[in-house]
Amino acid sequence: MINLKKYIAATAFAISGFIAAQMTNTSVKQYPVMYENQSGSLPSSSTATAEKVVLSARELIDINLNTMMNDPVLKNAHWGFVIYDPKTKKVISSYNETDSFIPASTTKLLTTETALSLLGEKFRWITQLEHSGEVDEDGVLNGNIYIVGSGDPSIGTGKAGSSTYGTISSDFVAAMKNRGIKKVNGNVIVQNAVFKENKMDFLPQNIVWLEHQNYYLPVGTTANINPANEKLIAKKASPFDKKNTRYFYISPYINKMVYAEKFDGGAMTTKLPNAPVSLANTFRTALVKNGIAVSGKVETKMTDSDPEPRNFITFYKSPTLAEIVHDTNQRSDNALSESLLRMVGFQKKGDQSLESGREVVENHLQTIGFDMEGLHYFDGSGLSRNNKVTPIAQVKYLTGIMGTKFYKTFFDSLPIAGQTGTLKRSFPGAGNGQVFAKTGTLNKVKTLAGYLKTNSGKTLVFSLMVNNYSGSVDQVKNRMERILEPVYNL
Repeated sequence: MINLKKYIAATAFAISGFIAAQMTNTSVKQYPVMYENQSGSLPSSSTATAEKVVLSARELIDINLNTMMNDPVLKNAHWGFVIYDPKTKKVISSYNETDSFIPASTTKLLTTETALSLLGEKFRWITQLEHSGEVDEDGVLNGNIYIVGSGDPSIGTGKAGSSTYGTISSDFVAAMKNRGIKKVNGNVIVQNAVFKENKMDFLPQNIVWLEHQNYYLPVGTTANINPANEKLIAKKASPFDKKNTRYFYISPYINKMVYAEKFDGGAMTTKLPNAPVSLANTFRTALVKNGIAVSGKVETKMTDSDPEPRNFITFYKSPTLAEIVHDTNQRSDNALSESLLRMVGFQKKGDQSLESGREVVENHLQTIGFDMEGLHYFDGSGLSRNNKVTPIAQVKYLTGIMGTKFYKTFFDSLPIAGQTGTLKRSFPGAGNGQVFAKTGTLNKVKTLAGYLKTNSGKTLVFSLMVNNYSGSVDQVKNRMERILEPVYNL
């Protein structure tokens, strides 16, 4: 922070000089209003007047920051700010820039950049349709149909332009017909080639449930969480068996009502759908509707010690990673970001666990020179309040990205103030269309980090993180927008 005493003193001196000049120059004539549009005939005054004090944009930024320190919303908050010039590699203005803060969804900046760097913009997930056995002359397949997944986080959701289960199933049916298959004497088997289990034994530490209604949680059980305290569980008698009790809640994973058959205060076993299984059920139904009978059922095989020989039929490709990253950052999609974290872990270490993903991301950050001081990268989405990062580390990181081959893809994935994504309803005045940044929101946490275009055409990098503020989300958003106002004039 700059020393404001010099600015205050200079301003006071200039103003006092101006007042003194007005009091002593009594001979200055006053002209009627009619002269205001007749500048050519206005008498000129030789009387000296005090020069008007004009503060620079940089000075106004620091004065603005000092004013915000006493604002009721931020006075007792822990907050930090830094505006950085990527050309000079120097800090223009800052406050608490080396403190660690909960970054919320600005954590996705680290996750998505790592995925782009390690997997490439054109990376796609492939879901293959295969069959075992042989097709006889009557078109009868005496074997099984296999749907082999690869951990596609968008499949069936429509996210990033991905296809729905119905569309994929129709394409698969058409491919079956092209092979002359008219009947299947076997099962439809789902085999996930990457993710052996899409669950954890316990929730990530300090996770936040329902910060924004139904967030994604990669869970199968909820050890170490008391759902009763989270107001998510409704204890009801089973509608099918009055003797048994079920614990109903809205699953953040699928945004649907699910239930736990058992809850003893320590762990809760839940029924969560599996994306490839959902596709398989839709596909089997489509086969039957299109006149291709299936004698067997849908089953899953996470591991297969003795796989039977199979023949390729067709495949479905996910949207590109560039499209997935765009959707992730625009909508702040937690499901996609958590999947990206696990995918980089699988690609580099052959293990899809959260721990492997974290290790790969942290190794990548160290490789590119990320300031690891104060960093705690805990999950891919920023849902955990255990995540920590410093504002100075964020801006230097974002500056480094500007020199990469995928910078344009990364930049284009960021919401635009007042126009797109999670920033569409922000910055109605100053900054509209000039801020390109990732937002972050948790309970009493509001963050924003990215790039800013000044009125003179410069590109600056900034990070603004507020923890434990007072008042409402809208109030803290208003203060954050005001902090950035003088920056546009740099």
